[in-house]
Amino acid sequence: MELSVFNDASEDGSAEIIERWKVKLEDAGIPVIIGSNDSSQPRGVGFAKNQAVIQSSGTYLCFLDSDDVMMPQRVRLQHEAAIQHPNSIIGCQIRREPLESTERYTRWINNLTEEQLLTQVFTSHGPTVIMPTWFCSREWFYHVGKFDEGGKGVPEDLLFFYKHIEKGGEVFRVDHCLLLYRYHPQAATHSVLEGTIWNHRVRFLEDRVLSYWTSFTIWNAGKQGKKLYRSLSPANQKKVTAFCDVDEKKITKGFYTYEESEERPKPKIPICHFREATPPFIICVKLDLTHGAFEENLNTLNLKEGMDYYHFN
Repeated sequence: MELSVFNDASEDGSAEIIERWKVKLEDAGIPVIIGSNDSSQPRGVGFAKNQAVIQSSGTYLCFLDSDDVMMPQRVRLQHEAAIQHPNSIIGCQIRREPLESTERYTRWINNLTEEQLLTQVFTSHGPTVIMPTWFCSREWFYHVGKFDEGGKGVPEDLLFFYKHIEKGGEVFRVDHCLLLYRYHPQAATHSVLEGTIWNHRVRFLEDRVLSYWTSFTIWNAGKQGKKLYRSLSPANQKKVTAFCDVDEKKITKGFYTYEESEERPKPKIPICHFREATPPFIICVKLDLTHGAFEENLNTLNLKEGMDYYHFN
């Protein structure tokens, strides 16, 4: 093993800490490669990760963010999985620190089924295996083509993950908790604007799913469902046959009028009860929020995820 660290213009004590660890690790037989951007401005997470990869020499890459903690056995278990799944991003289960932060997100990360690792790639949670748990071969990393280096505000992990999927990459999770994933308000994750991520997600959904469908129903006649409808290309808006919901008030309204449309007459989309709706569905209802009520409704329809519906929220 080797450790490749890239220090992207940090102004705290990072450089000294890294140097101290370099001595300890090399005494234990682990080479440490340290690169740095010595200008006054950081170049961003994507640039720093790419540099760390470029300066390293391993056949496999095991990513770790500076604020997280790797558990013993992580490299061994993910390496074994990577040999079995060469074109995959390998992730793992995580423990959140503090424990009560982002509970829904943590449950989602740790409990997705093997199929859902590929079907739930459109949700607002982002990649179905989180970036600080990624492990893959160097060859596959270069095949996908490195991280976006746009800097602050760019969701470089999401964009890489989407490119990976587009190139036929698989997703695999080692079902052991191999990372302590720290939550703090200063994390780089929070610098990415929600609007930016939303636009990437919509385009990816249109590309990967809607381009193959001739018609579909949006499950949620409220804010999120309408927002998705308005964000679609005109061609995909025309494929929306209805909104469906459980809210009697919305259903009684009968339809949604797309007021911002240039078309005359303005498009009117029917609103119906979910039991009356025709699949396939794009579901804009948040999971794990209604004490199982929504999930139960969905289960009663006996549909197949990834064929009859995809989750978008």
